[in-house]
Amino acid sequence: MTGFTVVEFGGIPANPEYAVLMDALQIIKEQDITYLLAVGGGSVIDGTKFLSSAALYEGDSPWEILTNSIKTEKGMPFGTVLTLPATGSEMNSGAVITRAETQEKFAMGGPGLFPQFSILDPEVVQSIPKRQLVNGITDAFTHVLEQYMTYPAHANLQDRFAEGIMLTLIEVGPEVIKNPSDYDAASNFMWSCTMALNGLIQKGVPTDWAVHAMGHELTALFGIDHARTLAIIVANHYRYNFESKKEKLAQYGKRIWGITEGTTDEIAEAAIVKTIAFFHSMEIKTTLSEYTDDFEGTAAKIAQRFTDRGWLGLGEHKNLKPADVEQIIEMSY
Repeated sequence: MTGFTVVEFGGIPANPEYAVLMDALQIIKEQDITYLLAVGGGSVIDGTKFLSSAALYEGDSPWEILTNSIKTEKGMPFGTVLTLPATGSEMNSGAVITRAETQEKFAMGGPGLFPQFSILDPEVVQSIPKRQLVNGITDAFTHVLEQYMTYPAHANLQDRFAEGIMLTLIEVGPEVIKNPSDYDAASNFMWSCTMALNGLIQKGVPTDWAVHAMGHELTALFGIDHARTLAIIVANHYRYNFESKKEKLAQYGKRIWGITEGTTDEIAEAAIVKTIAFFHSMEIKTTLSEYTDDFEGTAAKIAQRFTDRGWLGLGEHKNLKPADVEQIIEMSY
C-alpha cells in the first residue's frame, strides 16, 4: 500500500449494526477517506456498502437510505476481499443493515454499490468455523430457492443454472464441512455462494423474497443468524403457498432430490421434506421455538410491522398480505 494512507476500522458485527457503522462514517468524514476496502464476509461488505452510500448522502440521516428505500446511484468507490463465502455481496449491489435500537433490519442497494473488484481466495475457507460454513451453505441454497421456487416461466436455462448451484452445494457442502482444507470443495463452495446472488439466475424469471422479508424480522427481534432464520421460514412458506408453487416444487423434487414416484402434489410435498432434512443434516434447527422461548406473539408483531410499513403484497405474485405472513410465522413456531 505504498503511497496510500490506510486507516483501519474493525468490529463490524454479524448483521452489520447501524450504530457501529455510524462510528465508521464519522472517521471517514473526519479523515477525508476517499476509498473503502472491505476485508471480511457479507456483513463487513454490506456495512461497507452502507458507508459507501452514506459518505456521499446529503440528507438529514443516513438511516433514511434504508427506511425510504433510496437507490444509491453513486457511492464512494470500494473493493472487497472475501473471507467468508455465503451472501454473494462481493458480486452484487445489495446490502442489509440492522439497527438494534429499533429492532429493525432493512435492505438497500443501487447501481452505485457494486464493488470495483473482489478477491476470492478459497484458502480462507480452511479457517472458517463449522457454524459459519453451515450458515454459508444454507444462506446460498436459500438465495437460489428465492429466485427459483415460484412458478414455471419457460426459462429453461435459468432453471438449470439455479439447479446446478443447488446440486453443487448439496454435493460439496458435506465435503467442505468435513474438511475445509479441501481446496476443490472450498472453491466450488465459494463460487456457488457468489453465483447464488450475483443477479445471473434472477434474469427473466419471477422471484419471491418473502422468506427473506420474514427472516430479517426474526434476526432483528431475536438476533438469530440470518441463514437460520431462512431455514425456519422456508418450508412453511412453501406449504402455505403450496397451490401456487407446487409445479416448481415438483420440478425441484425431481431434478434436485431425484423423486420420481407420485403425483405432482406428492412429489412437491416430498421435496419440502427433503429440504428440511438437508438443513437438519447440517444441524440447522428449523423452528423458531428451538431458538427462543419468547416466540409467542412474534407472528402478530411482524404482521403489524409489515402493515405499518405498507408491505401489503409480498412474494412473486405480490399477493402475500400481513395476515398471510402472520400465519406462516405461526406455522414456524
